Amino acid sequence: MKRVFLIVLDSFGIGALPDAHLFGDSGANTLGSVAKSPFFSAPNLIKLGLGLINGSCVEATPSPIGAYGRCAEKSMGKDTTVGHWEISGIISKKPFPTYPNGFPSDLIEKFEALTGRKVICNKPYSGTKVILDYGREHIETGALIVYTSADSVFQIASHEDYVSVSELYRYCAIARELLVGEHGVGRVIARPFVGEYPNFTRTANRHDFSLEPTGKTMLDAIQGASLDVISVGKIYDIFAGRSITESYKTTSNEHGIETTLSLLEKDFHGLCFINLVDFDMVYGHRNDVDGYAKAISHFDNALPKILEGLGDDDVLIITADHGCDPGDISTDHTREYIPLLVYGNKVAPTNLGTLDTYADIGASVCDFLGVDFGFGKSFKNKILR
Repeated sequence: MKRVFLIVLDSFGIGALPDAHLFGDSGANTLGSVAKSPFFSAPNLIKLGLGLINGSCVEATPSPIGAYGRCAEKSMGKDTTVGHWEISGIISKKPFPTYPNGFPSDLIEKFEALTGRKVICNKPYSGTKVILDYGREHIETGALIVYTSADSVFQIASHEDYVSVSELYRYCAIARELLVGEHGVGRVIARPFVGEYPNFTRTANRHDFSLEPTGKTMLDAIQGASLDVISVGKIYDIFAGRSITESYKTTSNEHGIETTLSLLEKDFHGLCFINLVDFDMVYGHRNDVDGYAKAISHFDNALPKILEGLGDDDVLIITADHGCDPGDISTDHTREYIPLLVYGNKVAPTNLGTLDTYADIGASVCDFLGVDFGFGKSFKNKILR
C-alpha cells in the first residue's frame, strides 16, 4: 500500500473495559451516551461497520463496506499520551503520575524561581472554570495559573494580553525540564486565554509539551524506512515531534477535517496520522452530550469525501485513544474499548472481533506500508482481498 490515513476521534470510546472499575469507570460508554442524543447521526460510520462491533449500541448494517472491530487497552492509563503511544507500539506498564492534591510545594517553588512568577491555584480544576475563578487574580498579580486534572498533566493558563504566547511556551518548556523522573507527567500544556472577566475564553494557541516516547514507535519505523510521517492536529505534540517529517497544526475538528481532505490530494508515500481533538476537549470534558453528538455527525457528513479521496493503494483507519463519556458523572477520561474501522478498495468487509491491544493498529499500519515493526499483531492479511 502507498498511503495510510489513521484518524483518531479523540475520546470516542465504545464501552467500558473489563477493568474499568479499577479506574472508577464502571459502565462508561461514550458511544452509548452520545447515541442517545437526538443530534446523533452516523450513517456512514454505521455503513463502515460501527454497529457490528462487539457490544455496539447503534444500528447494525447487513452489508458493511469496511473491516470492523474493537481494541482493548493493555497500558495502565486512559489518557491521550498513553492511548496514542499504545497505538504506536508502546505499552505503558506504569501509569504516569497524577496529582489529586496539587503538585508538591518544593516543585512549585523551583518552578517559581526559574520563571520569576508566582503560582496560583495548584489543584485539579476544570479548564474553563479555572480561568473564571483565577483569571482576575492572574491579571492583577502576574501569577501563573497552574492546575491539573485526573490525567497526568501540568497545565499553565495565562492571558495573552498580559503574558505573550511565546513567553507562556517558554514557561511550559521550563516545567517540562523540571517534570522528569518521579514527577514525569505525560504532558505539560499551555492554556492561553483572552477576554475580560467574566467572559474569558481559551484560544487555539494551546500547545502540549509531551515526554519523549519511551520506546520505538511505528513513527520511528516508518520514518526509518525513508517514508513520510505526516501529522495533523496534536499528533506532533504527543510524540514530541519525533520521527515526524511534516506537520499541520489545527484549531478545531473542522480545520482538521479540511486539512485531511487537502492531504488526500497530496502525493506521498507513508502515514498521515490525524487527531480530531474537539470530541474530547470541547465536548467530553464538559459533559456536553448533544455537542459531542453534533461533532460526530459533522465528521460523519465529511466521511464520504474522505472515502472518495482514497486511491487504489490507500487505507483509511478510524479509531480512538480512550473514552470520555459525556454522560458520566465526572468530566474525566473513561477506560473503554476503542472502535476500529478500516476501509480501502482492497479491504474486504471483515469482523476483526476484539483485539488484545491498541498496538495491533500500529503493527498493521507498518505492515500495510511494508515496514518491519516488532510490536503488536498485524491484521492486514485478515482483511486484504
